[in-house]
Amino acid sequence: MSFILNIETATKNCSVSVAKDGKTIACNELADEGYSHAEKLHVFIEEVIAKAGISVQDLAAIAVSQGPGSYTGLRIGVSAAKGLCYALNIPLIAVDTLQTLASQAEVIDGKIIPMLDARRMEVYSAIFNSDLTIDRAIKAEIIDENSFQEYHDKIYFVGDCADKCKAVLTKQNFVFLEDVKYPSANAMSKISYDKYQISDTVDVAYFEPYYLKDFMIAPPKKQ
Repeated sequence: MSFILNIETATKNCSVSVAKDGKTIACNELADEGYSHAEKLHVFIEEVIAKAGISVQDLAAIAVSQGPGSYTGLRIGVSAAKGLCYALNIPLIAVDTLQTLASQAEVIDGKIIPMLDARRMEVYSAIFNSDLTIDRAIKAEIIDENSFQEYHDKIYFVGDCADKCKAVLTKQNFVFLEDVKYPSANAMSKISYDKYQISDTVDVAYFEPYYLKDFMIAPPKKQ
């Protein structure tokens, strides 16, 4: 019996779950436009532990979203996960944010393209087959009317980019699953357990989130 705490903070969704042998038994999440991760994350962790009827000492591992995504969100999630792993002396599992998002599509055919907003018409994206095997690796790309034109089977788009991408991605085989907007810790449960079973873990001391692009700080405005 293995309990794993899953932490997903790569987007506006602050999401935490506890899973038993790969099945979610408690989940708490909030998608807040104001990015309330710093205030909510530790509260959510305490709440899901209590809902699951266990203590932190019962955890076999901690899984955290590795990115890509929000710089601040990823830092908050990874810092919390590392702190718990150090304190409990348990392994850390890194889960691909876009794989988590793609797994929420629940389709049986075609390709799944999870996309996360990277400002303007740029997105973080990857391409998965319906069985969640990778078809094309993660990259940052500019979306225009020529994007993904080489694909002729059904394409399912998930993520928080529907509003800005629907106007240019108009082929008949393109389907936007708008109810799948943010990655959830609920969907991490099976992925993290599969990794735990084969000891696919990361070094707690040296692990860093996958930001994909350098974090840019705008220069201060001139007075």
